[in-house]
Amino acid sequence: MRMYVIAFASQKGGSGKTTLAGHIAVEAERAGHGPVVLMDTDPQGSLSQWWNVREAETPAFVRTSEKGLASDLATLRASGTGLVVIDTPPAITSTIGKVIAEADLVVIPTRPSPHDLRAAGATVRICEGMDKPLVFAINGAAPRARITTEAAIALSQHGAVSPAIVHQRVDFASAMIDGRTVMELGGSSRSPGEISALWEFLRSRLAGETAAPLLSSSEIVSKKETLSLVSDGPSLRGAA
Repeated sequence: MRMYVIAFASQKGGSGKTTLAGHIAVEAERAGHGPVVLMDTDPQGSLSQWWNVREAETPAFVRTSEKGLASDLATLRASGTGLVVIDTPPAITSTIGKVIAEADLVVIPTRPSPHDLRAAGATVRICEGMDKPLVFAINGAAPRARITTEAAIALSQHGAVSPAIVHQRVDFASAMIDGRTVMELGGSSRSPGEISALWEFLRSRLAGETAAPLLSSSEIVSKKETLSLVSDGPSLRGAA
């Protein structure tokens, strides 16, 4: 069985990559794609702290370092691990380069805001320089907000955008407090379905399948007036 490595990377803090990394790891394990292992390369250790208070035994957690990353992944591969999910620092560091070099897929969580679009550019350039596949996951979106569509169009110029939009809801913060995920809280929230859909999209990309795009070509053409984030605003290519 092949082991896959997914890296969550974003230059901007507050993009939600730690929350999404933990949720995707749990969802992948629940969907039968384990054993799943989490790795935290962020010095802040937010994912480590979440895992330390988690009662469930899965996913597993492995501490690693920039120097030991390759050998740790080799050990996990030999042990039959199915998926490794890696959280990275909210800055462009040498660690991010090492993680992306080992990744089969890089997920760039992006909130639908001009600041997040600017910040995504640095991560995109690293992935392009290493010829690594990347996808954007729109996170923290407000329901029916026009800027979400604008962000999706802007991002689609630089890579695949997950059709699963993760919206801003308090249950994500509530779950992360005690090591759980929204899938484990119960209730009638739509959040678990969004995480499930995001994982299915990521799984399809790892498997080389082509998922339906977030917006069709006709929709993009019909919404040219929303392209201000690309033409007049913060282009990813122009990000510092």
